[in-house]
Amino acid sequence: MTDERRTTVPVWTLATGEASVPMPATGEAVTAERLAEWRGALAAMVEEPVLTLEVHPLPEKIDRRRGLPLDAASPLARQLTEFVTRSASTSLTTAKATASGGNLFTLVVPAKHARAFGQGLLRALPAKDGGQYSTLVDSTGKFVAHARYVPVQGAAAAGAAGGAGATAGAVAAGGTALTVAAPLVLMAVAAGMAAHADRQRQLAIEHITDLLEQMRQDKLDDELSALNGCRAAVDKATAILLDQGDLGQSLGLDSSVSIIEIALSKAGLRLERWLKALDGLPPGEPVELAELTKAFPGVEKDGGVFHTHVALASLALSLARRVAVLQAVEHAQKNPGNPFENFLRALAADRQRFDDLESGIARVLVRLSHLELSRPGGIRPMFTQNEVDALLRASHRLHRLGRGVTLDPRPADVAIDIVREPDGSVIAFPAQPA
Repeated sequence: MTDERRTTVPVWTLATGEASVPMPATGEAVTAERLAEWRGALAAMVEEPVLTLEVHPLPEKIDRRRGLPLDAASPLARQLTEFVTRSASTSLTTAKATASGGNLFTLVVPAKHARAFGQGLLRALPAKDGGQYSTLVDSTGKFVAHARYVPVQGAAAAGAAGGAGATAGAVAAGGTALTVAAPLVLMAVAAGMAAHADRQRQLAIEHITDLLEQMRQDKLDDELSALNGCRAAVDKATAILLDQGDLGQSLGLDSSVSIIEIALSKAGLRLERWLKALDGLPPGEPVELAELTKAFPGVEKDGGVFHTHVALASLALSLARRVAVLQAVEHAQKNPGNPFENFLRALAADRQRFDDLESGIARVLVRLSHLELSRPGGIRPMFTQNEVDALLRASHRLHRLGRGVTLDPRPADVAIDIVREPDGSVIAFPAQPA
């Protein structure tokens, strides 16, 4: 990042509780690399989650269909508008950057705290062209990275969100009070997580539909229909909690939650069978394809039953994570004194269970990808060319199972992009690695 034509954009350091740390002087521009180092240092020094919020010019090319739209009256939109208005009244840089009313905000959660949001957030969503989705693009489609960041210090914008931590507190000796904006952080993180989980659901359904078109499996069709039928209830609950913020309105999810739990239970039982089957194979020895397909039906085919079972588990997990976010938001809103702590505490209750299932399936895929197939046993000395070709194709498909699978990934910073339109409405995009 050596381009001297960088734009200058404001960046706030937000805390979810009162905290005080050494900070660069206001107006001292920093690079993206320095900002990342600074964020990591703050995470190490402060126990409270400390995040950064950047505001960029609104790019011309943004696929708004990927985001979660929320109107100007939604809690997130109101809190963001109040936050910007207060900061602009005391910061000329902020006033200039937000004068148009349309901006792209990026909230970055340090890796230290991002882990608490669940393993699923720490992976980028794949694009159809094989790349990764990114919101920060300019009119040419290039990533917006040529920026210098000017810190906007805490007290100027403190209290914008109201609720918990409505004031930044006193400046401690040798440090600067951070902006305490727990409700703003809560709603932004919840919206980004909900959008991410919904995007995972969309990708899973597209994949499962393609698989089911290649075979006739009525029971698998029924499983997909039941999970897909939960969408309306989950979408409604999302709209109620993120758009209106009313308490107690996520009721009605009971039947959908039951269906999702049944799907997770099926995925868990299948995972146990897969692991048992893998443990029963001779270690380090080639495996006959016929023996492998008894435990993993269709594993040698692109549209096999095994692949559909894996995709159904992914769909159930994405729905479960989205429901967990909704329940965590509701729990936090019932305890407005410290919403972000309650939010993380509620998420932690289910996070480990989801992560264990997800990582278990990942281990199965990696172990399968490392298997070596042998020729069928028996007394036949010769094999046809078709048999040899089928064995090679099956071996190639097995090896592909491990592509893109990460076992116990290292925590990474998580970025949540939010478009704020000139009319005050917002679009929250899926959370993804920063």
